Amino acid sequence: MVQHPPLHFAEKTPPGGSLAAAARQAQVAALNARYRHHAATDVLRGAIHDAGRIALVSSFGADSVVLLHMVAVTDRDLPVIFVDTGMLFTETLVYQQEVAERLGLRDLRIIHADAGRDTDGTLHRRDPDACCALRKTRPLQAALEGFDGWITGRKRFQAGSRAALDFFEVEDGTGRIKINPLAHWAVEDLRTYMEENRLPRHPLVARGYPSIGCAPCTTPVTPGEDPRAGRWRGQTKEECGIHFVNGRIVRTGTPT
Repeated sequence: MVQHPPLHFAEKTPPGGSLAAAARQAQVAALNARYRHHAATDVLRGAIHDAGRIALVSSFGADSVVLLHMVAVTDRDLPVIFVDTGMLFTETLVYQQEVAERLGLRDLRIIHADAGRDTDGTLHRRDPDACCALRKTRPLQAALEGFDGWITGRKRFQAGSRAALDFFEVEDGTGRIKINPLAHWAVEDLRTYMEENRLPRHPLVARGYPSIGCAPCTTPVTPGEDPRAGRWRGQTKEECGIHFVNGRIVRTGTPT
């Protein structure tokens, strides 16, 4: 990888700090220009080198092992944040333990959501956005305090709301950098990487789950369906809420 001088990032954007926000947007634009034609591993190394203090946020889902493996061979000490919502599939929890041990992740941070406001466990039926906020979004934002940015596993092919995804972007509200090393990857790229590196698949993938979230809100998909069609099936909800566009939870049809 060609070594570039680091891009120094400013402090987190304060509320209403238009000058700081503009500077952060300029920094992200510079990063996207610098790494536009680089491979995912180069983007990851560049982020570790240029984007300040960062963490990988992983759901240990259908194809999470690809990015987890890249982190393990690049920097095993990089913090990895996993939010246990209290409603995950048992298969996901077992898989998380097996993958973390196999890859030798040295700074795995398991965040357990405080679901005290959902005493009967039915909030996801009455208000799925509120459930995601309670069990995932707020715990994650608390876990990310002190970080300048975070790495996601989002890819353009996953949904219409991600079709124009860049390697680097500014997170609405916090001013953190979001890094998407696999943004341009296709399903075949993921499969090839897993096969070449002999990485274990999430056990639910073979049962028709190409995208895996909480058990009550995830169903299998049929051949030809969008990979995320099984998430919140029958609703307009498309994201759990940890990713926003213009400060709003992304839903079907929301412009990007």
